[in-house]
Amino acid sequence: MSRRPRGRGQRSVGASIALHATLITATVIALFPVVWVFLSSLKPRSAIQSSRITLFDQPSLDNYRRVLLETSFPTWFLNSIVVAGLTMVFGLAMSATAGYALSRFNFPGKRGLMWLFLVTQMFPVAILIVPIYTIMANLGLIDTKLSLVIAYCSVAVPFCTWMLRGYFDTIPRDLDEAAALDGLGPFATFWHVVLPLARPGLAVTAFYTFLTAWGEVAYAIAFTLSDSKLTLGAGLQQFVPQYNPQWDLLTAGAVLIMVPASLVFYFAQKHLVAGLTAGGTKG
Repeated sequence: MSRRPRGRGQRSVGASIALHATLITATVIALFPVVWVFLSSLKPRSAIQSSRITLFDQPSLDNYRRVLLETSFPTWFLNSIVVAGLTMVFGLAMSATAGYALSRFNFPGKRGLMWLFLVTQMFPVAILIVPIYTIMANLGLIDTKLSLVIAYCSVAVPFCTWMLRGYFDTIPRDLDEAAALDGLGPFATFWHVVLPLARPGLAVTAFYTFLTAWGEVAYAIAFTLSDSKLTLGAGLQQFVPQYNPQWDLLTAGAVLIMVPASLVFYFAQKHLVAGLTAGGTKG
């Protein structure tokens, strides 16, 4: 007979102290870099590069003013918004339709396609970037936002398809049959019946695809050449050249980058836990 896990009131004092100490330590480790970057963004460059460690040293918003008004950061920011937004929309559309097809229909090559989606996740960016660059060059898409959207979708769609397929499996097929009896076709059933029930899974997919494109660096550096086409990941590297790195601008830019991702997480958070847990099980 399996033992039932102990409840909160049944935990010993030592176990409770150890658990809370572990959680506090993990929280400090996770938050320390973010807090340190934020505090550094308020310091002048001399204080950041000083060997003397201080939490506050002449705090001001001058670094943010310089980043927003004296650099190309607003252009990079807008480019990243466009690329991440398009990646999220197209990635969500392809992942949802592919995941639904894999969940509901049987067709030749279905198992092979699922394995293909899985295998593509095993290749690192260093291997994929050369062939994808060659394809983009042959299509004349180098130094365009479209090349980044295609590259990011190639990374995000296979994983999101697997995740949404698992989520669609948890939705009873009886609903599809009832919709068919009411005269709905496969796409109408998918759009009007299944998608509204899959909002938690869709929220996770949207969040993942947005983050895939938002902070990516390797593809952005390889596929964009002109300063007006750079995204944030590639543009911020201009603040840290080999000589005379501008850590004051970099830290301020890093804090500003976190704002859109935090907003996306804030609006999607109520669906994230349900989407992640349901997507990993099959009803």
